[in-house]
Amino acid sequence: QLQLVESGGGLVQPGGSLRLSCVGNGSFLGEYCIGWFRQAPGKEREGVSCISSTGATTYYTDSVKGRFTISRDNAKSTVYLQMNSLKPEDTALYSCAATEIPSAFRLCSKGEGKYWGQGIQVTVSS
Repeated sequence: QLQLVESGGGLVQPGGSLRLSCVGNGSFLGEYCIGWFRQAPGKEREGVSCISSTGATTYYTDSVKGRFTISRDNAKSTVYLQMNSLKPEDTALYSCAATEIPSAFRLCSKGEGKYWGQGIQVTVSS
């Protein structure tokens, strides 16, 4: 049973940066495609960025392209989301998810994660 734990969220001013981490416990994270999702109050959950099991393929939603970077270190069972040039509209609860289906695009577009973390709040405000 894979367990996912997010960290690195918090309050940041517009234009600032944060790095989220998603650590996997209980199973080898390198077997899974991993994605970051977010949900703001009153809005549907959206796939922000996803990465294939080897890291060879990545996907980003249009609103974060050029600002966010997803990466992974399978030896550390960790997937990162580096978020730069943050905007107030990036404020949301961010969660990571894992799937055995080998498609970063499908994970982000359909949200078909098998395992989910509890989520961590990111607030962008002055």
